[in-house]
Amino acid sequence: MAKSNRKPALGRGLSALLNDSENAIESVHDKNADQVIGNIIDLPIDKIRANPFQPRTHFNDEALKELSTSILELGIIQPVTVRKIKDGNFELVSGERRYKASKIAGLKSIPAYVRLANDQESLEMALVENIQREDLDPIEIGLSYRRLMEEINLTQDQLSERVGKKRSTITNYMRLLKLDPIIQTGIRDGFISMGHGRALVNTEDPKTQLNLYKQIVKKGLSVRATESLVRNSKKTKPSTTSYQAPFISQAAAELETLFETPLSASANSHGKGVLKISFESQEQLQRILNKVKK
Repeated sequence: MAKSNRKPALGRGLSALLNDSENAIESVHDKNADQVIGNIIDLPIDKIRANPFQPRTHFNDEALKELSTSILELGIIQPVTVRKIKDGNFELVSGERRYKASKIAGLKSIPAYVRLANDQESLEMALVENIQREDLDPIEIGLSYRRLMEEINLTQDQLSERVGKKRSTITNYMRLLKLDPIIQTGIRDGFISMGHGRALVNTEDPKTQLNLYKQIVKKGLSVRATESLVRNSKKTKPSTTSYQAPFISQAAAELETLFETPLSASANSHGKGVLKISFESQEQLQRILNKVKK
């Protein structure tokens, strides 16, 4: 059988670069750059360093284990992206989940796309790639948007074009960062949704935010009920001759969820009050009546 003339997967140029601590590829004119830049190579995993600009701070351990199992069975379908740095190593630009899962799977090397990138480009690429991921939580997306604007000096219009999202969408994510840190953690851990967070951010007082958040989690309130709870909490504070008992807002929120329509409630210091239910059609009124009769 004729001996194969096929070159090793890494190629002579790359093999030399991997063992050369003096040559960091910073330009297309650097020695052996043509062997590496723009190519997908099989890169030893111990030559890869994590991206210090990685915006993601939370990696689900269970999800990483599932991905590592998939990688063992099917391999890595999409290569990671790296750039050459000093000491013969490479730095991740994007693909940290794949990198971490590959390490868990015990792989010795992974496919990597090599490119040139300065620190600002590396940060921008990592941020944009992470924003596009479906499994990124709303707080991480908001943080990524803020970092792109602050550290890459992008306006909201420029950011909108760069990530392909409407300005209003970007604004909604970034507004979540105004929430109390405990509530932000609640969103990240899935106790409440982004919709709940968007409703709560309209309450500026931190103590009120936290009190409402506790009610939402305890009662499992819907987003619509939460919006009602926030509206009622923002009403004018009662005078000394009247009293708005805490149960009034809670009851209004629960009834609004039950009837699926906006309503308001108020009461005096003796507990006597008024309940106002809104409806848009005879059909909707009949549905409300049917629920009352049950």
